[in-house]
Amino acid sequence: METFTRTLRNKADGLLALAVLVAVWKLAATAVGADIILPAPERVFSTLVQISGTSRFLSALGATALRGLAAFGISMVLGMAFGFAAGTSQRFEALLGPGLTVIRATPVLAVILIALIWFPAGIVPVFSAVVMAFPVVAADVAAGVRSADQRLLDMSRSFGVSRRDVSLLIRLPSAMPHVVSAAKNAVGLSWKVVVAGEVLSQPVHALGTGMQNARVMLETAEVFAWAVVGVLLCALSDALFDLLARRLSWSTK
Repeated sequence: METFTRTLRNKADGLLALAVLVAVWKLAATAVGADIILPAPERVFSTLVQISGTSRFLSALGATALRGLAAFGISMVLGMAFGFAAGTSQRFEALLGPGLTVIRATPVLAVILIALIWFPAGIVPVFSAVVMAFPVVAADVAAGVRSADQRLLDMSRSFGVSRRDVSLLIRLPSAMPHVVSAAKNAVGLSWKVVVAGEVLSQPVHALGTGMQNARVMLETAEVFAWAVVGVLLCALSDALFDLLARRLSWSTK
């Protein structure tokens, strides 16, 4: 009961914060008094309703969703493989470390611009998102693997348990909370980088392309409407991973 009450309170606080944000937005739009600079929330919502029923919007949403999911899936597969290897081998971790540091220090815009030279427009957002999300997953998974109980590892060696069983029965379960955290961070980052890559690469069907076209036409409300869709995609993925994390924590109790 206490957990349920706390969940309701957190949701109410979130809705209150959202209402305050919208109210501040409305006040700022009224003070500016120019839609081309800052459209009011109702203007953006009306524009979103108008474009959401068009085939252009549905194609853009589907294409961006596929790119985001592809980038997320590739990042998770590569990140888990490299992260697990780094968590079990100090030598591999030392070899991988400099590369991850370089990637983390590279600006997103630089990655997208380089990808524009190498790949077609539709591949640029996926490649850029993988490059930025992969180090996050690898680092979190490696930390999770290293967090395995050392006493269990020592005991398994004493009884001659195979490395495969140690990985599946000890290291992997201890790493699961880190994997879920890495997945949540990676999926949010993937959406943002994918949309940014679309803005610059301009695929035929993309949320980022819709934003860029609206900007060129000085349709600020439509730019905001496309951006709201990207925010909703990120919020939906966050909610799904929060639910997954709660289920995981309940299953381990």
